[in-house]
Amino acid sequence: MKERNLIVRCSALSKLMTKGRGKSSPLGETTKSFVMEKAKEDFYGIRPNFSNKFTEKGLRNEDLGIEMVNQARFMDFKKNEERISTSWLTGECDINAEDSIIDIKCSWSFDTFPAFQEEADKSVKKSGYDWQLRGYMMLYNKPFGEVVYCLTTTPPDLLTAYDNTDLHDVEHIDISKRMTSVRVQRDEVKESEILMQYKIANEYYKECMAELENKSK
Repeated sequence: MKERNLIVRCSALSKLMTKGRGKSSPLGETTKSFVMEKAKEDFYGIRPNFSNKFTEKGLRNEDLGIEMVNQARFMDFKKNEERISTSWLTGECDINAEDSIIDIKCSWSFDTFPAFQEEADKSVKKSGYDWQLRGYMMLYNKPFGEVVYCLTTTPPDLLTAYDNTDLHDVEHIDISKRMTSVRVQRDEVKESEILMQYKIANEYYKECMAELENKSK
């Protein structure tokens, strides 16, 4: 079998960045699990289709989020349709602006929307969106990246009888009050850290692929 390299999506970049406790174990358990999962998918040619009501709302309301940003900022951003890939990194940002990339995150409900800046800053770190932005900045060569959390009305068919509709119907709230943004500046040190971590992870990926290949011998 031809030797392959690990390909990482920007949305999964945070899973690459966990580190072990010493030189003998440079990769964290999260990263090792991620690499094994990728090797398994690539070797068998099967990719699980992960989806739930939260991700479904995010996909379906993405255009609404972009329109909210346009109205609030008096802009005319369009949904980016260009995916950029290198030999190891791939990604497709939501908005490819002149000097930045913007990623839209539609919150599931009112109670999960980070209305305060401190909440949003913590959410970006906890969810790994900061690493996702750094991947996009590398691919699109932009000095800034931005996550915009948007509170949008949930499509009715995604709700159940147990959901409180008051937490999902938000059109009566002014648009400017339904967005919280977090901006991240490009950082060469962080990018070097990403590249170093990738090299180690890629070697582990090759070990995983070799183990799977040897199963048939």
